[in-house]
Amino acid sequence: MLKLRCVPALALLIASATAYCADLPADLKKAVHDYDEAQIKGNRADLQRLLADDYTLLNSGGKIQNKAELIADYTAPGFKLEPFVVEQPIEKVWSDGAVMGGIATLKGVDGGKPFSVTLRFSDIWAKRKGVWQVIYTHVSRPPESK
Repeated sequence: MLKLRCVPALALLIASATAYCADLPADLKKAVHDYDEAQIKGNRADLQRLLADDYTLLNSGGKIQNKAELIADYTAPGFKLEPFVVEQPIEKVWSDGAVMGGIATLKGVDGGKPFSVTLRFSDIWAKRKGVWQVIYTHVSRPPESK
């Protein structure tokens, strides 16, 4: 059975990160781009850096996961996420925080089995000690998805 990963933002897509994040502060824009790349590439070190130690994910199955569990999912053998585009983007930014979200159709391979799922996500970013990190992600299935 397919175990859907958190799809945070990202969850904000590699393919559209530049256009999607056009008016963001430069350091947040870079962090968002790096986070997307880390998810797509399963880059443990970058995920470790970009996720806060107190990170929490509420995934599309209603399960709560922590930083270590999310990193284990994205770096698991047999898991590969394709680049994706965020539709209906949401960007809310203030001095030390941001919400980045939207809808993304994720495709890839999990445990050798292909998957495709459309998800709505919100990543909450915090700037702590001058560094942007994701502190919380909420993922759900939009009503029109199956």
